[in-house]
Amino acid sequence: MTYLEASRRQAEALRAREHVRILALETSCDETAAAVIEDGRRILSSVVFSQIDLHELYGGVVPEIASRAHMEACDRVLDEALAQAGLTLPGVDALAVTYGPGLVGALLTGVNCMKGLAFAAGKPLIPVNHIEGHVSANFLTHPELEPPFLCLVVSGGHSHLVEVSAFGEYHLLGQTVDDAAGEAFDKAARVLGLPYPGGPRIDALAEEGNPHFLSLPHPKLEGRYDVSFSGVKTAFLNAVHGMEQRGEPLPKTDLAASFRFAVCDQLAEKTERLLRDRLAEGQRPVLALAGGVSANRELRRRMTALCEGLGLRLCLPRLDLCTDNGAMIGTAAYYQLRRGAVAGLDLNAVPALRFV
Repeated sequence: MTYLEASRRQAEALRAREHVRILALETSCDETAAAVIEDGRRILSSVVFSQIDLHELYGGVVPEIASRAHMEACDRVLDEALAQAGLTLPGVDALAVTYGPGLVGALLTGVNCMKGLAFAAGKPLIPVNHIEGHVSANFLTHPELEPPFLCLVVSGGHSHLVEVSAFGEYHLLGQTVDDAAGEAFDKAARVLGLPYPGGPRIDALAEEGNPHFLSLPHPKLEGRYDVSFSGVKTAFLNAVHGMEQRGEPLPKTDLAASFRFAVCDQLAEKTERLLRDRLAEGQRPVLALAGGVSANRELRRRMTALCEGLGLRLCLPRLDLCTDNGAMIGTAAYYQLRRGAVAGLDLNAVPALRFV
């Protein structure tokens, strides 16, 4: 019997089990993270090794440095995750790993690590889409949450409005036509000379500024729920460079607040349009946020006010589950396992893996 055949038999048996524990690894970018998740809703352990100090010198993630750091950290975070959960490898039922999207070298490090471990332990290996992991973080913060619901996914590489119609089933409703919200925040931070990681620095600085100091464009798009951040980013860069060329001091708090407002205003407008459309159809949708930008304070405030005004339920992921972590991968893996999705030893990294 091949490894894949044995894994499929185990996965079928696990679907009938009362409790299932999954050891998960996340290495898509610059965090090496591992966790043990029980039944897709309970965190038994969660360990994150951040590489911020390694990349801060360069103002962004250096792929080769990230890959080498993952190689050094994988065994350590997996051992610590098992220890925190009070388990050894034979005590978990399955393994999971992010296989895309992300940096190819970083993904390959995690994929190959978990393929070897799964084969040696004789455990099924579950491949997980990184963005599906972010959406699934809401199941850990809100254990009672069930599909269907709507989700605004905002991260460094993605800005999507999706409908989660069932576990593992997603329908794209709107998306960015150019840059992602997180990427725009990082570029704006670099323009202001803020250190890496830029998004959280912009958010913190903006808390003290005037969001109406600088007027930035609000694009009109063909897609009813689509967004665009390229023009906002370019207008912001030109405004800052113009001030510098005129020798004017940069009011960084006001500039940060203005940029944050422009990005969040667009996201809030399109999300409100979607919610109102669903209400007009007689539905009362639940809205969830996902991705690193879901930690942004202005975005959380805007979405909270929006849903309170419409009388709708809002699910926000816990702050430590907004950024990359292994727990969200373990949760997504649990629902993939229930669908019978297991990987063979030919599993490869897919850096441009699509979410929907």
